[in-house]
Amino acid sequence: MKIALFPGSFDPITIAHVDILKRAVPLFDKIVVGIGLNSSKQSFLSAEKREEIVKTVFADTPGVEVQLYEGLTVDFCKKINANYMVRGIRSVADFEYERAIAQINQTMMPEMETIFILSKPEYSAISSTIVRDILRNNGDVSPFLPKEAIQYL
Repeated sequence: MKIALFPGSFDPITIAHVDILKRAVPLFDKIVVGIGLNSSKQSFLSAEKREEIVKTVFADTPGVEVQLYEGLTVDFCKKINANYMVRGIRSVADFEYERAIAQINQTMMPEMETIFILSKPEYSAISSTIVRDILRNNGDVSPFLPKEAIQYL
């Protein structure tokens, strides 16, 4: 069984995340959306709220599960028997950052393959960081979030 992890903070999940995941679904038997918990980061939404939102967004997508995790991503991959990691790439800067992480992950877990999926051009400017800033300033984030997520904000 081909199992992939799509890791991230998803704080909040954006339409760009949804696009990457939906394009990855046909490639694997199962994709686990791993919501990473990082105690050194100040989250906008609670882990439980992020998990609830992501589960709602993908409720009708077969083969997608959502789980919270802490610690090293490669350790979580081992726990869920994932040999693939899906990452979205918006820019050259994203690629450089993700390439370094993928190479370190492969050193730590040689059977791990990272699959990069390029963002569609219309989504390349969308990031959770920008969406959080819009939210903090009471702006309209509806163009950037899946419709299922809006009710939670």
